[in-house]
Amino acid sequence: MRTNKTRAANLLLASLLLTSAATACTNNSGGANNAPPSETNATETTNKPAAEAASFTDISSAIRGNKTPTQEQKDEINNTLNDTYLGDIFDKVIPSDYSAYPYKKDVTLDVWMPANSNVPDMNNQAVQKQIERLTGIKVNFITPPVGQEADAFTLMISSGELPDIIIDPGRYPGGLEAGVNDGAYLDLTDLMEKHAPNYTVWRNSDESRRKTTVTDSGKLQGFYGIAPYSEWTWFGMLIKKEALEKTGLPVPKTIDEWHAFLKKAKEVGYAEPLNYGSTYGQIFTGIINGAYGVWDWTFLDKDGKVQWGPAQPKAKEYLSTMQQWNKEGLLNRDWATADFNQRMASAISSKTAVMMDSPDTMWSYWKQQNNIDFVGALNPVLNAGDQSATTYKNFMRAGTAAAITTQADDVEAAMAWLDFGYSKKGWEILNYGEYGTVHLIDENGKPYFPADSYIYKDPEGQPVATTLHKYRMHSWPDIRDEHNSNPLIVAEGSYSGDIRKEWTENMDTSMAVPPITFTQEEASREAELGNQLSTLRGEYFAKIIKGELPVDAYDKFLAEAKKMGLEEFLSLHQAALDRYNQR
Repeated sequence: MRTNKTRAANLLLASLLLTSAATACTNNSGGANNAPPSETNATETTNKPAAEAASFTDISSAIRGNKTPTQEQKDEINNTLNDTYLGDIFDKVIPSDYSAYPYKKDVTLDVWMPANSNVPDMNNQAVQKQIERLTGIKVNFITPPVGQEADAFTLMISSGELPDIIIDPGRYPGGLEAGVNDGAYLDLTDLMEKHAPNYTVWRNSDESRRKTTVTDSGKLQGFYGIAPYSEWTWFGMLIKKEALEKTGLPVPKTIDEWHAFLKKAKEVGYAEPLNYGSTYGQIFTGIINGAYGVWDWTFLDKDGKVQWGPAQPKAKEYLSTMQQWNKEGLLNRDWATADFNQRMASAISSKTAVMMDSPDTMWSYWKQQNNIDFVGALNPVLNAGDQSATTYKNFMRAGTAAAITTQADDVEAAMAWLDFGYSKKGWEILNYGEYGTVHLIDENGKPYFPADSYIYKDPEGQPVATTLHKYRMHSWPDIRDEHNSNPLIVAEGSYSGDIRKEWTENMDTSMAVPPITFTQEEASREAELGNQLSTLRGEYFAKIIKGELPVDAYDKFLAEAKKMGLEEFLSLHQAALDRYNQR
């Protein structure tokens, strides 16, 4: 990070950069209040020569369907920008503008990002090293120790010494937009078409992608992970097949059926049949509580208005149910304190019959590592015949986001480096890793992981739960192709994707709130109220479920929430939703 710059100097530099770039973009057609540019216009605003798109030799016939590529072919794929062998597998064509690469100057970008325990050193992560070679832009990743991300981010922001790029910029108090308003992040609105042509084309190729990546006022403030589709629901009820066999009961649907199943599971030997929670938030999942309409946080009612789940009429009924289940020993005893490792240890033990988790995660821990088969169940309902529901909806925004700071030494280089993730070559490398050792290309030009891929047969013997981060990027500001490139979903014999697809197709998502944003004035107040309400909910709900407070204590909880400013909190969200709907 930079120690020789003053904040004032940095902000002045950023202002000059923006002014210069805005002047250079005077012929662009897409302003903040104009309709989004077409793909053709977005491409024409770059310096790309007209013939460059056709400058690569078409090698599709030699690569598609080839299961034993030569070293020369591997080098061509991995060390050049040739993407002619890749097919167009989505309803919109992924752009291929490589005019910025190799970058014209020698530059090294400082990039701050949260640590990943599966990647000991991001500066030697395989995919990132390959991108560095292809773009000609060197990167120095700055990652705090695992578990210290929040403190490290706060310290970095308060110090006034910022890197060029921040991954997961929403950590800023009040979110990304507040970071722009406070002078920490750059407003990229007038720079995107010229310096991020691939991102511009991709985000404008679908209305949902466009709408979720622009602010209410039409500003572009960062690079978002954007999927080619709305990703499947990723979290729900998972039951060991052996538990169904031992109880002799079918997959439960209603709350009463779930109660009967859990009681029977306990009778046949599962000491703590439902792994209900942990320190990382599994208590509030919208799975069991959703059956009562007591959603975790905000949701849309039948009239499309924002409401707060914990304040709904059946909250006491939900809490009474969970208090009873806890008293009967149907929940894991450490649900309020268990960390991830403790939770997974419990999952594979003989005491657990049901997990509330991702089928991808449990495919790794249950099936791959311990040969435990499982099935998925739709979110419970109160009454037979009711439709299962969830507040999870992807809106085609996936992965994570990135912001360029006002202290970036080379804004154009920062944008070019991020923009690569939205090109066809970037889509391939970031999602599927290196050609040859990690992925191959099928007859239709679609990347895939062969059985002997490093993903599945790591030379160091690491499990897929680790290699999916080691040899590819699982969550990144890019075109995230989760359905096709998550190795836990596409592994031979895997049914985790089938479970997620079934959940998605059979659960109502009409109550899901889209990714709204708050104004600078709203953001700090919303964060303040949100933190207070979250703490209040956590304390009361946990104590009531554990029996430390009676169910009637909920009345005091609701009164305190209202006194705390619940109505104001909801009004902030409603105003933001109204603006989102007008984008």
